[in-house]
Amino acid sequence: MAYVATRGGEKAIEQAERLFRQDLGPIDAARVDTIRKNMPYLVDRVIGEASLYDEELAALALAQTGGELSEAVLVLRAWRTTQPRLAIARPVQQDEVLTQRRISAAFKDIPGGQILGPTLDYSHRVLATDVLEGKPFTPPPVDSAQAPAPVRQPSLAEWQRQQGLVAPATEPDTAPEDIPDLTREPLLFPASRAHRLQSLARAETGGVLALGYAAMRGYGNAHPTVNELRLGEANVVVRHPRGTEFSAGRVRVSQAEVTSKEKGGYLELGFAATFGWNEVKVIAAATLDLNSAEAPVGSAVHEEFYLYHTESVEASGFCIHFKLPHYVTFQSVLDAMRDARAKKTAADAAPAETRQMEPAE
Repeated sequence: MAYVATRGGEKAIEQAERLFRQDLGPIDAARVDTIRKNMPYLVDRVIGEASLYDEELAALALAQTGGELSEAVLVLRAWRTTQPRLAIARPVQQDEVLTQRRISAAFKDIPGGQILGPTLDYSHRVLATDVLEGKPFTPPPVDSAQAPAPVRQPSLAEWQRQQGLVAPATEPDTAPEDIPDLTREPLLFPASRAHRLQSLARAETGGVLALGYAAMRGYGNAHPTVNELRLGEANVVVRHPRGTEFSAGRVRVSQAEVTSKEKGGYLELGFAATFGWNEVKVIAAATLDLNSAEAPVGSAVHEEFYLYHTESVEASGFCIHFKLPHYVTFQSVLDAMRDARAKKTAADAAPAETRQMEPAE
């Protein structure tokens, strides 16, 4: 594919950007803080897709790009590449997550119980139009439980292993510091599961949902049941150069395990996790992980298909580049059209000329 680089007209290009910035208006710390506080789930989506946990910077990226998600993710990823990596955090275990929401669609009475937490799953979706008439919407206060649920919840999969439903866990064969890093290494196929889960963790939510939904509707080989869905906060535990471990803070995380089929006498699990709270993404991503094994090449659930086509920066960049001048490519199309027309005209005219040259009987 050939296209011409945009050059010349520097003043026009500069004014086009100024016009965009003018439409957005001035950006200050108060505006960024308002976005961070009032749109936490949108901020979480940018955090997850940019592979950088910083609510303030994610809110700034949204403010700077007018809420255009692919652009916000792009500028935040670009900023991340300029920062040094200081340490590798200790792996997070499920039973160490400070859990605020934990449900299972597979079992009713799970160890620790179902914790609905913050959700609209069971609510009527009604637009609060009274707000536009000057009547502010003030949510009613939450009633405290008589006995609050434990902050930490056990792993449901571990309980299933004890029941003989899930295959016994195997010892990891890779040290945490040796786990491949997708932000620094290219994605190669066939992909290791570590690369696959990392790619899904920062994949574009809409793309993951579309392909996960395709798998759910029959274009995959397994229809998912949510084994466990969990929203919580995980401690980032790092090791000091002196050897002591400490928590550098907490990050909001989402994780999902789905299942639907057995393999070798055990339930097979699909898994996904990401920064921030984004339930639909981790359910769809875990569905893709579950369907990856032995998926037909070219299908919606084949790893090379869904990992390439849910990479937000690459996908949006490739789509957007079509706005650049493609004069050379398009001119070749026009030349081919004109040549085909000329040949057709010549072919249509040839029989008539031949008949005129034949002698009359």
